[in-house]
Amino acid sequence: MWVVKLGGSLLGSPALKCWLDALNSFSDGQVVIVPGGGLFADAVRESQLMTGLDDATAHKMAVVAMDQYATLMCGLNPSLTLASNELEIAERGWQHKAIVWKPSEMVLADESITMNWDVTSDSLAAWLAAKLNAQHLVLVKSDLSRYEHQTEISVDVLVRDQFVDACFATYLKGQVFNTWIIDKQHDGVLKRDLDFDKGPLAALKVSI
Repeated sequence: MWVVKLGGSLLGSPALKCWLDALNSFSDGQVVIVPGGGLFADAVRESQLMTGLDDATAHKMAVVAMDQYATLMCGLNPSLTLASNELEIAERGWQHKAIVWKPSEMVLADESITMNWDVTSDSLAAWLAAKLNAQHLVLVKSDLSRYEHQTEISVDVLVRDQFVDACFATYLKGQVFNTWIIDKQHDGVLKRDLDFDKGPLAALKVSI
């Protein structure tokens, strides 16, 4: 199983549909796509600034914003299918479908998840990968130029650079899945002959 998070920054870019199409062809029921928050989460941040809304409520709204992005993804590629919980994910997998996760049902039911902006879709993707016993977690990001020519990078550096959220390292520690970051322009890697167990090509490996 791969868990692939498509960042909110892909929204409005041709890369988003390219990734959705590529993942749909590649998946065979073994990929779960995690949506970022995108402009839907940005609207929550703006509303919080305007109203003084508490972080816990804003967190709940931002998770629901991810649901909206998930719905948009399935609108862009109707072959994708939505799933809200582990049972639905398993059923869609047995049907050999590419799955887009609507996170609100599972995330809002888990009171152990920190409810503030230190936990975003990056950490939630790692949380889901652990839940599903995934082999690989892949984050698709907009700009990896700052890490050009590197093949591996520490998660602590990514957190320090604010490239991932503040809690991401916490959700990676103790997990057995491999974590990778791919530039949004590299959707073509899924069209090559990949060893599903070894993970993606042209990716930056994240070390713990």
